[in-house]
Amino acid sequence: MTAPIEVDLPHRLGRDAARTRIENGLGQLAGFVPGGTITERRWDGDTLHLGVEALGQRVGARLTVHEAKVHAVFDLPPMLALFADKIRAKLQKDGTKLLT
Repeated sequence: MTAPIEVDLPHRLGRDAARTRIENGLGQLAGFVPGGTITERRWDGDTLHLGVEALGQRVGARLTVHEAKVHAVFDLPPMLALFADKIRAKLQKDGTKLLT
């Protein structure tokens, strides 16, 4: 396993509204990983745990919703680590859009 991608996505929605936006935008979340499809999702308190399959690889992701930010962590397998910078940039750009 490589070092995870970690990004903080600021928002002004409050915790409940941010959770709703994330829940309604699950299809967009899979797109943060090239060719990604969500295969698993579950909430544990304010943390959404996702399993994303991409290019025959499994990516684990966690999104923890706070009052003014969402902390996203994507654990990439070595094969997908080549895309880490692109995934991070897409998360920072499109993740913020998801929360506006």
